[in-house]
Amino acid sequence: MDKHILIDNAYSAMEKSYSPYSHFKVGAALVTEDGSIYTGCNIENASYGAAICAERTAMVKAVSEGHKSFKYIAIVSSSHEKTLPCGICRQFLSEFASKDAVVIMHDTENGIIEIPFNQIYPEPFSKDCIK
Repeated sequence: MDKHILIDNAYSAMEKSYSPYSHFKVGAALVTEDGSIYTGCNIENASYGAAICAERTAMVKAVSEGHKSFKYIAIVSSSHEKTLPCGICRQFLSEFASKDAVVIMHDTENGIIEIPFNQIYPEPFSKDCIK
């Protein structure tokens, strides 16, 4: 997967962000196991709890099309700094992350940054916790 293309897809998604409250636009582009790309942006709501992050938007789109695992997710924001997934997104994505999933971010100062998903969320709550 060309990481620059994935970052470009995330920036394109970011432009569709609905963020009238925080003014913090986020875009994500996710690659499934078969190489399909799904994008998402953050969508805010006056009832803040009803908002959804870009990462979850992309994953929901992928799952709704039958994909249950992702290999890469690129995340960009209007800050143009490294933007990691929030805690809720880390938990949500952990349900679908492949064993070697990678988070890719773009920072205008440092360029492309890659971090294995299991490093940013090493011990997720999982089906093994439910007994």
